[in-house]
Amino acid sequence: MTAYDSRMGTLDDQTRVAVDERSRRRRMLPVFITGIAALAAGVYLRAVDPNVPGHYPGCPSQIFLGLDCPGCGGMRGTYDLLYGDLSGMADHNILLIIFWPVVIVAFAVWAYRSWTGRRPVVDIATQARRSRLMVWLLIGVLIFGVVRNFVPYLGSGVG
Repeated sequence: MTAYDSRMGTLDDQTRVAVDERSRRRRMLPVFITGIAALAAGVYLRAVDPNVPGHYPGCPSQIFLGLDCPGCGGMRGTYDLLYGDLSGMADHNILLIIFWPVVIVAFAVWAYRSWTGRRPVVDIATQARRSRLMVWLLIGVLIFGVVRNFVPYLGSGVG
């Protein structure tokens, strides 16, 4: 049996897949724009060193509170990653070791699903598990943000 939902397009109950009826060009446009923007940001970051003061705005928590937030050092770490310095990246923000692979995989999954126009239909139980996972992930990142201000080797190297 096949049903139609205006939010998801055609729903195939046999395979539990939502089919997007838009053209491939229309589905891939946001993926393409996001990829080009990320590439441009990477080229700019590689060209303009964030370790030199004055090129980028500072982190508000570092400026006003003198504390590292969970993202502090992320730009300098990404700069090091763009130059192939993995230890420098980890020194600025250890979370980047997890962050960048997750972002790359998520982008690849998004691109694949946009290309094919098919994505799995998620039931309520799976949505609840994902929500709980996101809450625990957020709690973990917040704990890291607190702990990194008390453990010297987890700091971003600023200040």
